[in-house]
Amino acid sequence: MTVTAKELVRDDAAWEAFVAASATPTHLQTTAWAAIKRPNGWGAFRVAVPAGKEVLGAQVLVQRARPLPYGIGYIPRGPVGADLLEALPAFTERLRTGARARRLGYVRIEPEAELSPELRALLRQEGWRPAPHVQPESTHIIDIGRPEEEVWAGIHRKARQSVTKSERLGVRVVEAGGSRLGDFYTIHTDAMVRAGIAARADRTYQDMWEQLAPRGMARLLFAEATDTGDPIATLFLVSCGPRVVDLYGGTTAEGARRRANYLLKWEAIKRSREWGFTEYDLWGLPREGIARFKSGFGGREIHYIGAWDLVVDRVGRALLDTGMAARDRYRRWRYRDVHRPDAADA
Repeated sequence: MTVTAKELVRDDAAWEAFVAASATPTHLQTTAWAAIKRPNGWGAFRVAVPAGKEVLGAQVLVQRARPLPYGIGYIPRGPVGADLLEALPAFTERLRTGARARRLGYVRIEPEAELSPELRALLRQEGWRPAPHVQPESTHIIDIGRPEEEVWAGIHRKARQSVTKSERLGVRVVEAGGSRLGDFYTIHTDAMVRAGIAARADRTYQDMWEQLAPRGMARLLFAEATDTGDPIATLFLVSCGPRVVDLYGGTTAEGARRRANYLLKWEAIKRSREWGFTEYDLWGLPREGIARFKSGFGGREIHYIGAWDLVVDRVGRALLDTGMAARDRYRRWRYRDVHRPDAADA
């Protein structure tokens, strides 16, 4: 059944099915993600335009910058659906109208579109300008719709050796429910602190689980030491349509000694295939060490077009920029002893 742009704007179920069936299925464009963001003050609305027999649409997250009368729009990993090169002009016009009606200073998009000179030129032509990215600018996506032996063969030899060595060192992988979110948070937070990154509040992951797990969109895995039963590594997986995203994780010092992250990653890939998914997104290559580790598991490396801003109200944009600069200065001061991701030992 063909869905119309109007149906996607007003019908949550139609929108969910549309995102899941798109060429770029992303949890960041689902209504569940909008519900997760709501407690932090974000609202949402949808924009969709026809593009031949297809539709290009986006869920726009909105945050009001109180006490200013303006808001910020954000489209993570969107829009989705039709080819951006074909539908971007009509989409931009419709988005600008919707953003003005909601008094947004600007809207930022980070489409899951690969870097190309043609798309960059079109974005600029339609009034978009490059902006600081929020989502990862590159990733590896593994085709796990193939037979398991082909997926295994695509993993680098040294990574395969680490997987088998981890098993010899006494590591097993188990799936867990929401009752073990505390264990996940302990491991994840410790890993973030050791990397010099400020961790989110534990309530964030609880909210995510409560919204995503009932929809079958969240799974929690642990690597455990077989001799003690202690959890030594963890992964929080999020899915949308045929894709699984390796979103959050962490490894303890003991887990690192036993190379638990290698076995855990392989088991997550293998089990995701068994659960019926066909893509495994390793979600970002932020630093050399992480990129080297993730690249060892194969897949296609993708570089995205990045983040782009559409200014809707110039006065609003100027006021919002001033307010955010002040907020960022406060955050740098507040987390001056914690957030140091560029440090040599991070």
